[in-house]
Parts: sequence; structure tokens; C-alpha cells
Amino acid sequence: MVKAFYTAIIALLIVIGASYCEQRYLDNTFSEFREIAVSVYDKTEEKTAVKDDVLALQDFWLEIKKTLHIFIPHNDIKEFDLWVSEAVSLVEKKMWEDALSKLEVVIEMTEQIPKTYLLRVENIL
Repeated sequence: MVKAFYTAIIALLIVIGASYCEQRYLDNTFSEFREIAVSVYDKTEEKTAVKDDVLALQDFWLEIKKTLHIFIPHNDIKEFDLWVSEAVSLVEKKMWEDALSKLEVVIEMTEQIPKTYLLRVENIL
């Protein structure tokens, strides 16, 4: 009986520890991505962005998404792929307003996705 209790406590601590590490990783990764996205957004707002700026954002995304598949659903990753790709195309065509709206969604998603995976009651139930 005591052994089962200790096993349950240890399992719970492992889950909490793993969740904490996962959350820290997601926060750090999306924070870094958000900084680049905001920089590209600012350049786009000033109409000085070039295709290479957005391609740098896309390249960074392609690099980090390799490990994000472990933590977040493929649908969220596919959504990011879509929004970032559209932003690349729109900046290239100098369609500034449309590009800004795509980048706004990308920036918002970088804030919302890590919150979705917080260890909170509403996310568990």
C-alpha cells in the first residue's frame, strides 16, 4: 500500500516536471519566433520589408518546427506554415496590408499556442 502511494506521488512529480520543462521550451521557442515576426511586421508596416526578411522568418520557422512536432499538434504547425508562406508571397508582391494581416495572425498565434498547453485545469479537462 505504501509502495503504491509513493509510486503514484513519484509519477505525479514526473508529469509535473515534464510539463514544466515542456512549457519553458515552448515559451522560449515561441518568444524567439515572435521577436523575429514583430521585426518583420515593423518592416512591413514601414513598407521596407523585402522577401529575404520574410524568408528569414520562414527559415527560422522551418528549423524550429522540426522539434515542435513532438509537443504540439500537426494542425497548429500546418497553420503556421500557411500563414508564414502567405506572408512571404504578399511581401514579395508588395501587398503590404494583406501581408500585415497575415503577420498579425502569426504574432497572435505565437502568444496563444504556448498558453494552450499550460498545465491548468481548463486545459486538462
